[in-house]
Amino acid sequence: MSSSTVTVRIDRAGRDLDPVVVGSRSGLLWSRGDFTLAGVGEARRFRFERPDGGADVSAALAELSGPNEVGVPGTGAVAFGAFPFQPSARGELIVPEIVLGRGPEGRRWLTTFGGLNPDEALSRLSALVQRGHSTAGDEPSDYRLRSTLSPETWRDDVVAVARDRIQSGALRKAVFARELIVTTDHPIDPVVVLSRLHQSFRSSILFAVDGFIGASPELLVSRSGDVVRAHPLAGTAPRSSDPEADQGLAAGLLASAKDRGEHRITIDWLLDTLLPFCSYVDAEPEPTIVTLANVHHLGTRVEGRLSNPPTSVLDLVGALHPTPAVGGDPQGVALQLISELEQADRGRYAGPVGWVDAAGNGAFAVGIRSATIAGNTARLFAGVGVVADSDPPAELAETRAKFQALLGALIRP
Repeated sequence: MSSSTVTVRIDRAGRDLDPVVVGSRSGLLWSRGDFTLAGVGEARRFRFERPDGGADVSAALAELSGPNEVGVPGTGAVAFGAFPFQPSARGELIVPEIVLGRGPEGRRWLTTFGGLNPDEALSRLSALVQRGHSTAGDEPSDYRLRSTLSPETWRDDVVAVARDRIQSGALRKAVFARELIVTTDHPIDPVVVLSRLHQSFRSSILFAVDGFIGASPELLVSRSGDVVRAHPLAGTAPRSSDPEADQGLAAGLLASAKDRGEHRITIDWLLDTLLPFCSYVDAEPEPTIVTLANVHHLGTRVEGRLSNPPTSVLDLVGALHPTPAVGGDPQGVALQLISELEQADRGRYAGPVGWVDAAGNGAFAVGIRSATIAGNTARLFAGVGVVADSDPPAELAETRAKFQALLGALIRP
C-alpha cells in the first residue's frame, strides 16, 4: 500500500460536505475566514523537540507528499498540531488519513493517505456526519465550577505580587492565567461546544486537535509561499449590552495609555523577531479595535516577505512563541516569574495550534479562548497582561469577561 498522499479536486459529489462539521465531528479542525481544513483518522504522528525540531518534520512531510492536482497551500501532506505553552515541551503533529479542504473562491479538495480511494473517502466523511446526527447523547444539565486558586488569592498573591516585581524594574510585562475547571453530570460533547463557538465567534479561528478546542481571535503566524502574516492582540476591555456604553468602552481602550503601551511591547518584539527571516516586514501604524462577542481587543496586523528560501511555518512558530502577549517581556524573566507565581500547568492553553503542509506553508493561532475537554470535565484558562500600572481587581474582572467565551458555549440554561 502507498505511504504517500494524493490530492484531488472535489466535484459536485462532495460539495454538500461542510468541512467545519466534518472537523468538529472528527476532532481535527482549523477554520479561519474562507479557509478550512478538516482531518479524519490518523495516518502518522510525529513527535519532535521544540523549538528547533521542525525541520525534521518538514522533511518527513515532504516525503509523504504525492500527486497533487490542486497545488495550493493546505494540499499534499498536511499535519495538525496543538503544542504545549512551555516552549521547551515536546510537540506532536498528526497527519490524518483524509483531509477535506475549502479555500477562497469556493475551491475544494480532498487529500487521502495510503492509497485510499477518493470516492471511498467521501463516503466515509458522509457516514461520519450522518453518524454524528444519530448518536447525540444527553446534554449536561448540572455544572460545577472550581477555580484552582480562589479569585482573591490569584488577585493578591499572583497579579499584585507580579505588578510589584515589575514596578521594581525586574521586567516590563508578564502574562498570568487563571484556571477554571468545569465538571458536569453528562459527558461534554466537543461538537456541540464547537458549533456554539462557531455561531458566536465568526471572525475567530475555530480549532480542534486531540480534545483541545477553541475559537482564538489571535493569529500567531501564517506562511503562504513567501508571505508571512501575524495579527497579535494585547489590551482588552469588556463589552456592554448598551450600544452607547459599549462604544465608550471601545473608545476608552483605544485611548488607554496602559493598554497601548502593553500592545506596543508586543508589536515591537514581533517585528524585531521576524526581521531576520524577512526581506521586508511591517505593521499597521496604529492598533485597531477587534470586537468579539464578549470583549474588545487592541490588534495590529503584521505582514512581510520571507527571504529566499522561505522559512517553514514551524520554524517561525518556534521563533515567535511565546510572544509578549501571552508570555511577557523580557521573555526569559517573564517565563520564570510565571513559573514561580502562577501555580497552574497551562498545558496547551496559549500554545501554538494550527497546521503545516509539506511545502512549509501553514498557519498557527495562539491557543486562547480554549478548553481541554475529557469526558465530564473541561479545563479553561483566561490570561491578562500585567504591567507596572496594572490594577489587580481590574485584571481579575478581565479574566471573568474572557471566560465567558467558553462558558457560554459549555453551559446553556
